[in-house]
Amino acid sequence: MANPSMCSHNPAPGKTRKALPVAAATLAAAALAFTGIPLAAASPGPGSPAAPAAPAKSGLTRQVENLDRAPVAVLTDQGVSLGWRMLGLDKDSIGFQVIRDGVLLTPQPIRDTTTYLDPSGTADSTYVIKTVGNGNGQDKLSAAFSPLAQNYLPIKLDKPADGVSKDGKPYSYSANDSSVADLDGDGAYEIIQLWNPSNAQDNSKSGYTGNVYVDAYKMDGTKLWRIDLGRNIRAGAHYTQMLAYDFDGDGKAEVAFKTADGTTDAAGTVIGDAAADYRTSAGYVLSGPEFLTVFNGASGTIMDTVPYDPPRGAVSAWGDNYGNRVDRFLAGVAYLDGEHPSMMFSRGYYTRTVLVTYDLVDGKLEKRWKFDSDVAGAEYKGQGNHNLSVADVDSDGKDEFVFGSMTIDDDGTPLYNTKLGHGDAIHTGDLDPSRPGLETFAVHESMSQSGNRGATFRDAATGEVLWSIPAFKDTGRGATGDIDPRFPGSESWAVGGDAAWNSTVGYLMSAKGERISEKIPAANFMAWWDGDLLREIVDHDFDAEAGYGVPTISKWNWETESSDRLLTATGARTNNYTKGNPSLQADLLGDWREELVFPSADSTELRIYTSTSPTDVRLRTLMHDPMYRTGVARETVGYNQPPHPSFFLGEGMQAPAMPAVYYAGKAK
Repeated sequence: MANPSMCSHNPAPGKTRKALPVAAATLAAAALAFTGIPLAAASPGPGSPAAPAAPAKSGLTRQVENLDRAPVAVLTDQGVSLGWRMLGLDKDSIGFQVIRDGVLLTPQPIRDTTTYLDPSGTADSTYVIKTVGNGNGQDKLSAAFSPLAQNYLPIKLDKPADGVSKDGKPYSYSANDSSVADLDGDGAYEIIQLWNPSNAQDNSKSGYTGNVYVDAYKMDGTKLWRIDLGRNIRAGAHYTQMLAYDFDGDGKAEVAFKTADGTTDAAGTVIGDAAADYRTSAGYVLSGPEFLTVFNGASGTIMDTVPYDPPRGAVSAWGDNYGNRVDRFLAGVAYLDGEHPSMMFSRGYYTRTVLVTYDLVDGKLEKRWKFDSDVAGAEYKGQGNHNLSVADVDSDGKDEFVFGSMTIDDDGTPLYNTKLGHGDAIHTGDLDPSRPGLETFAVHESMSQSGNRGATFRDAATGEVLWSIPAFKDTGRGATGDIDPRFPGSESWAVGGDAAWNSTVGYLMSAKGERISEKIPAANFMAWWDGDLLREIVDHDFDAEAGYGVPTISKWNWETESSDRLLTATGARTNNYTKGNPSLQADLLGDWREELVFPSADSTELRIYTSTSPTDVRLRTLMHDPMYRTGVARETVGYNQPPHPSFFLGEGMQAPAMPAVYYAGKAK
């Protein structure tokens, strides 16, 4: 793997940008004209961003997972690179010691990073991380661990057998989206893996599909269970929206998704009529009962099943008569009471839109509230995206659903509606730390609804559009992240209104709406990968003949306005054709930086790629920031997007405070 510190715009080898806070260039705010937007010039003078607004003092404390240290070691040319977690409730003064083969390597505890390079380590070394100075009896040893031979953890997968569709056409399986949760309460994550058949279809296309399967695996490759969704759940990006989270707070996660007659749990229990087949001659499922089922995460067995709300009713009532818009589903996890996670499952976003939320109480699904655009008003129709954000946008301690161009409050009432219409990508976070609260960056499909705005940057609490990017047709790709240290806050980019999707030509904007460049990185995923606070670009080298891409990670070079390759994950593949998504992106192993999860090219294993670049930045695990964690939970939903934390993470950031959380299964 290339060392990112060797890029021309990075610090010298062996150096990284200093720990928080980091100085950044200052900029004057600029209004963005609809046309003729001037290119912005970076101010050469030093400065620092304004301090973020104080968090709302709601007194609410959120439930999070009781995680272990997730230590990881990788054998490199320089020795063994190690990393481990700093947890959400760790004291700021916590220190760590590294023990190799029973010998203490760090007599002085490490307190400025959660990484260590052991130049004398070998493939046969065994390590233990000791926690010191955390108080309350929390000083303890991690489990022993040994170095990986490569920069990824391989997890063996049980690939489903090939099949033949109802019309006699053969199909095979590939590993698609993944999720993670602590299913058995041991403090370590398990992988929940979605399998897609090769004949999976978009809702707009006819055709039979093979069955969808959901598996669970421990990190050592032990298969826990498999659920077969059955013939009456069609395969495709918009049909199965899977949530894995500890909804009842017992320290063990559950898994929930839409089911139908013939869905079979891990113990062989069948929902409804096992012999029912509601598929039409075009391969759609437009009749028959629909359910929402929550499964025990440890066993894969049914806990509770309820009718899916809303029912499909008349197919034509959702915008067409052949089955495209009626089966557009989304899902998300939100802390609607500010303390406990609830689940949301929806139907429709092109026309009628319905969101229904549930709590899991004593093993049963209890409906919390229902939002229906038929009741709320016609103005709320057609505002949803192929994805969504979940965030406390109004700083009351409770989450809202940023449902595309509208936002639904924690109590199920509309918070606001921008009326900008449907889009393919949305991002919500503290994108401009000089402003109080959060911002949302979204791209738009309907130029008549958006007023020829291809993308907008808005106040997430009010919907006020702060600046926009002009376009005259569907702008299908957009992303945001701090990739240029000359400009404070998060840079945002979208393909130009006259450019092809995934083009490198578009608009790169500062957080203040100044146009930095017409050259952009891939508008796909971003990840914190190397040693500094900037986010890197996750994309792929797409092979049209193979139908998938080889995953890549690159650094945006603001001097050359191009991307410098850091990693090419040879032997792995991306998902969802040209979208080039990872199966999952999250802070899974080692320090606060993110891991990228991709299946091998033949889907016989899942690979969790982890960074070995040095860093002197120490942050608590992002998985104990509830906004980031709920962002990870919805990565299996629709056109998945990368997660964002509740605080600004980038050049010039202020050190985030200890999160207001408690560990599931523990007293508050």
